[in-house]
Amino acid sequence: MAPLSWRHHTLLQALLTRGPLSDRDFRAVFAAVSGKKPATHQQLFNDTLLKLNKELAYLQFELRACMNQYDGVVYYGVVNNIVDDESKLGTKYSVPQVAYYKGLLEAFIQEAGNDGSITSIDALHVRLDNQVIILDGGSHDSQSRLPSCITDFKLSQKEKTIDELVWDRWLSYTSTGKIGLGIRSFLDLRGWFRANDIPLCVVCNEACIKATSCPNEGCNIRIHEYCLKKKFSQRKASRACPGCGTEWPRQEGEVDGDDDANEPGEDGTASANRSLRKRRKGVKAELVEDRSSRKRRKGVKAELVEDIHNAGPLTAAVPRRSRSMRRVKAEAVEATQEVLSAGPSKAARASKGRKK
Repeated sequence: MAPLSWRHHTLLQALLTRGPLSDRDFRAVFAAVSGKKPATHQQLFNDTLLKLNKELAYLQFELRACMNQYDGVVYYGVVNNIVDDESKLGTKYSVPQVAYYKGLLEAFIQEAGNDGSITSIDALHVRLDNQVIILDGGSHDSQSRLPSCITDFKLSQKEKTIDELVWDRWLSYTSTGKIGLGIRSFLDLRGWFRANDIPLCVVCNEACIKATSCPNEGCNIRIHEYCLKKKFSQRKASRACPGCGTEWPRQEGEVDGDDDANEPGEDGTASANRSLRKRRKGVKAELVEDRSSRKRRKGVKAELVEDIHNAGPLTAAVPRRSRSMRRVKAEAVEATQEVLSAGPSKAARASKGRKK
């Protein structure tokens, strides 16, 4: 296998130093280092990612893409595929901070049937004692003894931890002002979600943190909102639940497939085409009218030139009367300007009047 080029190194360096990059930013970096746009060179883009992953596999790393379930944006990032004691020691967070993050994670999962996020007040009330348990002498009957760093973890420390986790993109603030998982959590915890039997989306087979549940309370089917729009985007697509067959309700802002006025399908296209044809006909009519107007103006100018030419000998017969000649010329110019500004109808009348 050919070694990685400087272009591959630049892509990896961008991901490692700047953290997970959105699809738009990552493609912009690719276009800058390769000189080719991914939209027109999709195969080259895919081959580059495949080559990077083959090389990273030797180090148990992976270049992974995932969807941010709160906004539907795709992100790319490099993750560690093996979670061992050595990798755990590499974190900058303390033991109580890690335990607090685990508590928040459980709270998000419990709200997965709603919006997968919690308020700041609920986040501050998450307990740590369920996350770190040390048994006395290995006896399962003895009372759990927690270290002081866990029991003495104050609200101010929780607030500081939330700020750090949001800054490092392990957590995020949603559009509603609540606290949810960050993009790094979605990237790194894919294996953890599967190992802990987190419900999966039946469309994309990814863990459902922010998803909608089947209206049938006895059904466990969950689907991401963006997957739901994709699945039911077709006009005549069945909205039946894949698990129980219950009619799936429409979400807020979802386009009604039965509404011909809002359907971006054949009817909408035909209406747009009719509107476009009308505009084209209007433009053609204006062009024809403009050409006809120019022809009429040329005819009026020709008549005026002929009139002035016919009047030439009369003015030439009296060369000594220079003032009269200048007055005749001035009147002719003034008449020309008046006719051109008045329009073709007045021009014709003026021409006939002069001929009489």
